[in-house]
Amino acid sequence: METLWIALGSALGGVARFALSGLVARGIGETFPFGTLAVNVLGSFAIGLFVAVTGPDGPLLVDPRLRRAFTLGVCGGFTTFSSFSLQTLALLRDGEWGPALANVLLSVVGCLLAVWAGWALGVRLGRAG
Repeated sequence: METLWIALGSALGGVARFALSGLVARGIGETFPFGTLAVNVLGSFAIGLFVAVTGPDGPLLVDPRLRRAFTLGVCGGFTTFSSFSLQTLALLRDGEWGPALANVLLSVVGCLLAVWAGWALGVRLGRAG
């Protein structure tokens, strides 16, 4: 049953990724993979916040199966590091070294900062509650 919940979460995350990535690409343009970057940063923030809020020291007691369904399913289906890797490779193959490097740096640093920010917010919310 847990596998089914993870699969459903992955489907929801994948649809959300498709929607947000497309929205960002239409709004900003597709010369740089901003849609993928936005998804990865938002997904990193969401998983950091969720883990902090529902962790052993967090304010919400959540069944470990639900935690896995969200982190592995929803966040796993939502974040797109495989897409990030493919898009970065395409930039490199096209000789777009600057955009490729920018994509790597912005994605890695942005996602690390986002997961930290989500976690820090979750810890603060836990202390406030």
